[in-house]
Parts: sequence; C-alpha cells; structure tokens
Amino acid sequence: MAYSLALLQQIVVAAAQQELLPRFTHVERRHKADGSVVTEADLAMQERIIGQLLRQWPETVVLGEEMSAEEQLRLLASDRPVWCLDPLDGTSNFAAGIPYFSVSLALLQKGRVELGVVYDPLRNECFCAARDTAPTLNGKPLAVQSPGLSLARTIAMVDFKRLDKDLAMRLAGLPPYASQRSFGSVALDWCWLAAGRGHVYLHGKQNLWDYAAGHFIFQAAGGQAATLAGEAVFANTLQPRSAVAAVDGALFAEWTAWLGVPARVEGF
Repeated sequence: MAYSLALLQQIVVAAAQQELLPRFTHVERRHKADGSVVTEADLAMQERIIGQLLRQWPETVVLGEEMSAEEQLRLLASDRPVWCLDPLDGTSNFAAGIPYFSVSLALLQKGRVELGVVYDPLRNECFCAARDTAPTLNGKPLAVQSPGLSLARTIAMVDFKRLDKDLAMRLAGLPPYASQRSFGSVALDWCWLAAGRGHVYLHGKQNLWDYAAGHFIFQAAGGQAATLAGEAVFANTLQPRSAVAAVDGALFAEWTAWLGVPARVEGF
C-alpha cells in the first residue's frame, strides 16, 4: 500500500495546530515514573494521530511514546508496518513555555525506516523524507551544505546530560568547537542540523521515537552520523542509541577523531 507523504503532512500539521498550539503555555504537566514530563497535549496528540493513521492504513500498527514498554515491545516485534510516533518531542520545553518542540513520525518496515515527518508548529516548518522522495522543508529541497569550517569554528549541538561523565567534563573543559547549544527536542535537532542550523552534533541516549524520523531526514539530506561505538545510529530496537553527526565528511572525520569514535559512514 502507498503511504502518501502529502497526506501524512496534513495529518500531523492539522493535529499539531489544533491540539498543541492552543495548549502551549496553558497546560498542566505531571511526571512519569522515569522522571520525564508528560502533558495533556502529549496524550491528546497521540490519541488523535493514532486514530487517523489506523483509519487511513488499517494494515499498520502504531508505536507511541506514551505507551507502556510491554506494548511498545509487542508492536516493534510485529511483522506489520509500524508507525513510530513521538506526539510531542520536547515536552519539558512545551510545558515550560520554551518555543522549541516538535511532532515526529516515522514508518518502519522490515527493520528499517522508510519515511519520516517532523513538524515544528510554532515555526510552521515541516521536514519530510522518504526512500523514493528527496527530503524537503515545507516542500522545498533540503540538503546539507558544507560550511567549509574546521571543527574549531563550528557550532555544536551537544546534550551533556546523557553523556559519560568523563566525556562531558572533557568537552566542558576543552571544547574543540567554537560554540555549543542544547535545545531539547531530538527530532528537531536532527532537522535543524540538516538545514544548516548547526554543524556537529552529540547525544548520549536517544529513544527510538526521538530519533527515527529526524535521523532519517538528516541522513537522506546527506548528513553523516554514527553512534559513539561507531555503529549505525538506527537500530530496530527500543534500546536507546547515542549519536555523533556532522554536516560534511571533513567535519565528521575531525569530530569523530576528537571523540575517539571508530566511526563509519552510514549507508542510506
């Protein structure tokens, strides 16, 4: 069955505009058992998008962040196409009124990502990619551009919280880049990197629903990435993955060498 990117964009964009935006800065939050934040907006988005996906494509199943781990494992093991949904990536930002969050949706088939959609409702930016379609940002071609910079002159997007302590201290004490940012939405981080709004990237622990769509879009746009162990970032598992990335081959080589990563370039 065909999975229309245009239709998926309509589903995600309409849901975010109608369920997220009216709740932004007007939402109650609670903490889950793992300490992460969940809001009414997360749950409303997940319920709405799951319902629409299954009505349109009843042969699929949907794995959502706000499901139990047992249900997630059961769905990931299914031989049916699996939608991997983060209804609100950047919930802590959303709940605090910080304008950096997104909706992330990927389609997994036979253990690999086939398409991805990431939508930023505040900026009305929709990033999309599919294996048979060039990546786009609001319908315009999206491709990483080499900045022609050495690592020492780059802007790095680094999440220190989930890194090994020794590595975090090394980066804090002797940063190899010019400047560093940490924004709080993994899916949007990958897409901003694809759009050139940063040059190198490092994260120690991303969940499948955080990175599946955004990493796929970045990879389709020509970016280079690996885990800290030098493996492909995507794995068809619920185990969190680390990520090291750069917008061109020269920066990727310099960045991974500084980190000591036995990295290889991923195939798309």
